[in-house]
Amino acid sequence: MVRGVGWTVHGDGRSPAPGAVVRPDERLSWGRTLGLGAQHVVAMFGATFVAPVLMGLDPNLAVLMSGVATVLFLLATGGRVPSYLGSSLAFVGVAGTVRAQGGDSATLTGALLVVGAVLLGCGLAVRALGPRIVHAVLPPAVTGAVVLLIGFNLAPVATGTYWPQDQWTALLTLLFTGFALVALRGFWGRIAIFLGLLFGYGISWLFDRVFGRIGVRHTPAGDTGGHWRLDLHEVGGAPWIGWPSTHAPAFDGSAVLVALPVVIVLIAENAGHVKAVGEMTGRRLDSVLGTAIAADGGTTVLATAFGGPATTTYAENIGVMAATRIYSTAAYWAAAAFAILFGLCPKFGAVIAAIPGGVLGGITVILYGMIGLLGARIWVENRVDLGNPLNLVPIAGGVVAGIGNVTLRITDSFSLSGIALGTILVLAGYHAARLVAPAEPRPEGTPGDG
Repeated sequence: MVRGVGWTVHGDGRSPAPGAVVRPDERLSWGRTLGLGAQHVVAMFGATFVAPVLMGLDPNLAVLMSGVATVLFLLATGGRVPSYLGSSLAFVGVAGTVRAQGGDSATLTGALLVVGAVLLGCGLAVRALGPRIVHAVLPPAVTGAVVLLIGFNLAPVATGTYWPQDQWTALLTLLFTGFALVALRGFWGRIAIFLGLLFGYGISWLFDRVFGRIGVRHTPAGDTGGHWRLDLHEVGGAPWIGWPSTHAPAFDGSAVLVALPVVIVLIAENAGHVKAVGEMTGRRLDSVLGTAIAADGGTTVLATAFGGPATTTYAENIGVMAATRIYSTAAYWAAAAFAILFGLCPKFGAVIAAIPGGVLGGITVILYGMIGLLGARIWVENRVDLGNPLNLVPIAGGVVAGIGNVTLRITDSFSLSGIALGTILVLAGYHAARLVAPAEPRPEGTPGDG
């Protein structure tokens, strides 16, 4: 492969043998590769589309820039790290704080651009000093915890936002997707998540025809409220081709200070993702860690310079790879191409925006759980001793704080919460524990031993 472009065909290009994996430098037939790329688009689209909406930014621009960022990331890493770069959810809280302080979209994207520049510098430092500096600061105990809390921190989105919108559609989609992941073989089993989405669309359409609108309230004056599960009325009026709205960033010191702590999260997140990809592909990726961090920072600078959200490697797509065992970067090139085209198509954005909440609920319950369990896999494969209180205590506190979205208010205008706070507690607690712990080993049977 030259800069990650050029692949050998795996086997007959159809379906890998049972238990076989498709390596990053391999691909299936182009038809199947395009299908896998579409599945990666499905996996990333929920968060990539929702994150900018929550931050008050243009979602079509976010999708477009996610495709561009993925291409640049694959080129920078030489195709060794199969990853998709979507909108970072780590900045949703930052956006709320910046806007509460009176900042606008330009102020927000200016702060995110600075964070991207700092992350780029950190990545270049890791390249110069070697990956051992990251591993010393972020050992497997910490990276496993960060990956776990990133996945499970998303659980309230699935269970509290998507699932309640239509619990029966969510349950049926969950059951079908789980069945497809476990029971289907060959290519169909490897696009099980995409099949789950199509199944959910079909069930939503059928339920609309059989049961009518959901959420209808029956009153003496007649039925009120309610909505269709699958509402496509916005699709007809959306144009086929259109350029997303852009704006120049503006820079404000207070907004930058609010956003800067997220750098810690992004470094840990990237280290965790690279570690997870390395574990899945069976390849050591330490040498490319600094490049991956720098590429993430560089693409964030580019995306925010046009007024888009920050980008980051996506755990959702790592979850897809875990489910399919296909790590081909060709699928990510296909996904990036789809994203760029779809970012220029407002009608596509309207179709994706119409995905019923219950369908997303069923799919994300599985997908987010698989992401979180990749963190546990890092612990298992690196033999992290969770019976040792030096590991157990900081991980326990940080994971619960991150998953539970605990908020620590520093000032009236600055707070840490969720993934950011959980990551800091795990990271600082881990190293602090090793500084204060006695040098002699703990006697057997003392509290905290497994």
